[in-house]
Amino acid sequence: MVLLNPGPVNVHDDVRAAIAAPDSCHREPEAAALIDRVRAKATTVAGGDDSFTSVVLAGSGTAALEAVFSSVVPANGRILILDNGHYADRITRIVDLHRIPYQRLEFGWTHAIDLAEVDRVLADDPSLTHVALVHHETSTGQLNPLREVGEIVARHRRSLAVDAISSLGSEKVDVYADHIDWLVSTANKNLEALPGSSIVTARHSSFTALADVAPHTFYLDLHAHYRAQEHEHAPLFTPALQVLASLDAALDRTLDEGVQARGKRYAALAQRIREGLRERGATFLLDPEHQANSVTNVYLPSGISYLQLHDALKERGYVIYSTQAQLDGLFRVANMGQLTDNDITGFLHAYDDALTALSQQLDVEVGA
Repeated sequence: MVLLNPGPVNVHDDVRAAIAAPDSCHREPEAAALIDRVRAKATTVAGGDDSFTSVVLAGSGTAALEAVFSSVVPANGRILILDNGHYADRITRIVDLHRIPYQRLEFGWTHAIDLAEVDRVLADDPSLTHVALVHHETSTGQLNPLREVGEIVARHRRSLAVDAISSLGSEKVDVYADHIDWLVSTANKNLEALPGSSIVTARHSSFTALADVAPHTFYLDLHAHYRAQEHEHAPLFTPALQVLASLDAALDRTLDEGVQARGKRYAALAQRIREGLRERGATFLLDPEHQANSVTNVYLPSGISYLQLHDALKERGYVIYSTQAQLDGLFRVANMGQLTDNDITGFLHAYDDALTALSQQLDVEVGA
C-alpha cells in the first residue's frame, strides 16, 4: 500500500528490519547506548552542537508537544500562540488544559502570520515569556515563516517553542539560525521512521533550568526525562526499544541523504503531484509560495465525496487523507516517506481510474 497521508509513512526496508532488534532490558548498557545514539543524531538533524541535546519520548508527536508546553512556562510566564490552523489550536488546548496563561493571536486558517503584529504584541506585553509556532501547519499544508518569527522573538528576548512535527527532516530547520529554544519533532513523518517515538531538542542549559519550574504532569515531566537520560543514562520509564532501533536506522538514513537533499526530493514529488492533478482539472487550497514540500490540499472533484474517492483509491493501492471539518470539500495528498516517481505515476493513473469508475456510478445513480 502506498501511503499518501501525512504520517505514518512508507519506510525503507532497513528501517523496517531494525524493529526486529533482539529483546533487551531497558536498564542495560546496550539500551542506554541506543538512546544516546538517537539523541545525538536527532540533535544533529536539528542543527544543534554540543550545547544542545535531545530527549526522546515514547509516544506520538503530540506527547512531545504536551511535554514541552506543560513543562517550560514558569508560574509567572505567559505564552503567545501564533494560530493559523488546526495544530496551533491543539497547542491552545494543551496549555488551556494545564491552566497555563496564554494569549492566542489568530490569523485565520490559510492566512499568513502577520510578522508586524507579532512584533507589536511582544513589544506591548512584557508578560509574554514564550511564543509558540507551528512550522508546517499540516491541516492546510502551509509553511509558516520560522526564520522571521525566530528573529522577532529573539530580538524581544523571549523563548520560542516550535512544533516541527511535520517539517524536521525535509524543511529548513536550524535551532541556531532560527533562534529556536524548544523544538518538537516526531519519528514517523519526514524522519521516515516507524510511529511510536517523539523528540524534544533544546539547549542543555534550558533543560537544566526546568528544575525550577513546577511540573504539570507526571509521565510527561520534561525535566525528569532529561535528568534520567542525560545524567542517569537510563530512560525514565520503559521505552519501546525496538521502535527506537528503527528510529536510529532512520536517522542514519536522514543524515546520509541530508535534509537539504531530502527536501529537494520531496519538493520534486510534490511538484509532480500538483502538476499531475492540475492537468486533470484539480484546484488547490493554497498558492504555491505558501505550500510546504510534503502536503497538498486539493478540492474534491464535483459530485464526489471524500469517502468515495478515498475508498476507490485504496482499492487501487493508494491511501489519501481527509481534512479537518473546517476544510470540508478537500482531500490531502502527502509525499513524505519512501516514495518514488513510479509511486506518483501510479497514483495519478489510479486517480484517473477511480474518477472514471465513480463518474460512471454517479451517472447510473442519476439515471435511476
